[in-house]
Order: sequence, then structure tokens, then C-alpha cells
Amino acid sequence: MRFQGKSRLGFYPLPLSEAQLIRRFLLFPDQSTSAVDPCIGDGVAFEVITNGAEVLSYGIELDAYRAEQARQRIPNIIQGNTLEVQCPVECFGLLYLNPPYDWTMGPADSRRTEQSFLSHTYRWLKPGGVLVFVIPGDRLAECSHILASHFRDVRVYRLGAPECIRYKQVVVIGARRSRREKERLTDSDISRARLYYASLARNPSQIPVLPSEPEAQYDIPVSGPAQLVYRGLPLDEIEDLLPHSAAYRQAGRILFADPVSATGRPLTPLHAGHVGLLACSGLLNGIFGSGDHRHIAFWQAVKIIDKTEEEDEKGVITMREKERFANELTVVYSTGQVAMLK
Repeated sequence: MRFQGKSRLGFYPLPLSEAQLIRRFLLFPDQSTSAVDPCIGDGVAFEVITNGAEVLSYGIELDAYRAEQARQRIPNIIQGNTLEVQCPVECFGLLYLNPPYDWTMGPADSRRTEQSFLSHTYRWLKPGGVLVFVIPGDRLAECSHILASHFRDVRVYRLGAPECIRYKQVVVIGARRSRREKERLTDSDISRARLYYASLARNPSQIPVLPSEPEAQYDIPVSGPAQLVYRGLPLDEIEDLLPHSAAYRQAGRILFADPVSATGRPLTPLHAGHVGLLACSGLLNGIFGSGDHRHIAFWQAVKIIDKTEEEDEKGVITMREKERFANELTVVYSTGQVAMLK
């Protein structure tokens, strides 16, 4: 995952326009049912998907701030890692899952988080319970075994909002098979379904866009209250207590060292190489000069990508990209003039 994604813990909220379209596919019972969002974020999308129904809503969120936001909309919120939450099987009538898009590292191997979250939570659905699964379309293949084995009447749609197109998001809607339905499946049925999901992952353009009018509606079964138990570490308490620990104070001298500052005049005049090293390391950042020549200087390293094209005798064009780092100086004068040297 890119740094921007990691900085927000893989949070890619579903646009409200798409949540409203998904809501039309769901037919809630007259009686109360329960629904869960294991990656609830701020709870806005989940609130729209369950809007107008008598639902006992549950959510899990790793980020403390977003968990507090979700708690204002959904009363039953656990702040922690979904993979460390335990729940009795076959509790919920609806599972809305929009997991982080990343890799998870295990003791023996690594696999996609979309697959890990689906494997951990699909068992919480009752037979006939409805799954709404939002993932990048090219990750359908990794989740194909669970989808093919445990879900029927599955439909896959591309999401059309601009931010969804950017991340190639699709929505998978299906109902969980009962034990009897699963026993009737043959190996060829599962293989055929897995090949179908793999073909969609390779060619996402063939996936239809989520329609404004549903092609079918999914009946959500009645279900009672559920019990989610968090078995992980109390992250908020640890974060509050950590600065007071002796180990943290020792590590703080290294992790949060005082910024390096250079003052005074050098013993001998600096040559061009010395000046270049000081500038690139940021030790020449600051305010310099006087009068009209007074200015603020700021040096930074920037990554540059050089692109080249080569065409062979057969007309095949090969494009190459080479990354390199260069230094950039920004100077802001007292007159408001800005100069940038690269």
C-alpha cells in the first residue's frame, strides 16, 4: 500500500451515492435483524446501507478517532483489530465488508487483507445472510474460493463514482449457502465459479456498472442480538501509558532526537562541495540577507523519473523509467517573489 493509504490505515470510504444504490438491493424484514460492518470507518456508509430498517447495528474500527465518529451513529462499536475480534458463527443477517486494501504478513506466509478479512468474518453470517463486499476488482481471484464455496446468487458490479474508479472498486453481493446447499455443490461447480471470478479480475471492464435500479433484491433473514468480543491489546490504554514508561524514555532520545543545528563561522572558508553538502542536508535552511535581499531558503530532495522509449526493428516500443534524486531550492523574498532552483 502507498504511504497515503497506510497513513489512514487503509481507509477508503464508500461514496454515499454508491451506498444508496446498494441499499436498493437489500430487502430488510419487518422484524428486527442484526448487521455488522467490521471496517466501519466513520459509519456513514453503513448508516446509509441500513437506512430505514429496524437493525441492530455493530461495527469495528481500528482507528480511535474514526471509532469515536462511528459511535455517534452506531451504538455498538469496538475499537480494535477485526482479526482479533471473536463472534459466534451464524449471528448476523447482513455483513457489509469494505476491508483495507493491502498485504498482511503471517508467521508462514503473506496474503491479501481482503482475503483475510473475508475468511475471518463470513462465518458470522446466518445461512441466507447477505454479504456486501467492496474490494478492488483485480482482487476477486484471491477471494474466489470462499465466494464460490459459501455464497450463492452472487452478483458483481463495478462502482462508477470517480474515487471508486481510481481504486478499481467493485461490489460483490451474495447470500450465504446453507449446509445442505453446500453439500450439493460439486468440485466442478466450485472450479467453474472460481474461473469466472478470475476472469473478472483479469478483465474488469467486462463487469457491469452498479445499476440505479436493482436487478434483484436480497432478503435479509431475521437475527437477534450478537456478542462481539475483542481479544486484542487495548490500544488506547497502551498509547496513553507508553510515554510514562522507562523504555519509552530511553528510546525517545533516539526516536525524537533534537534537530541538528549549525551555528557560528567555520574555521576555514567552505568550498563548493562543503556548501553543497550543507545545503542538501537542510543545514542552510532559514532566513538570510538584509533589506531587499532578505529571504527564506528551503532545500529538499525530490525524486525525478526519467522516461525513455526505444523501438526495435519489429516496431515494438519499449518504455523505460529510471528514478533518480535531485535537490531543489525554494527562495522566498521579502517582496513576495518566489524563486525555485532545481
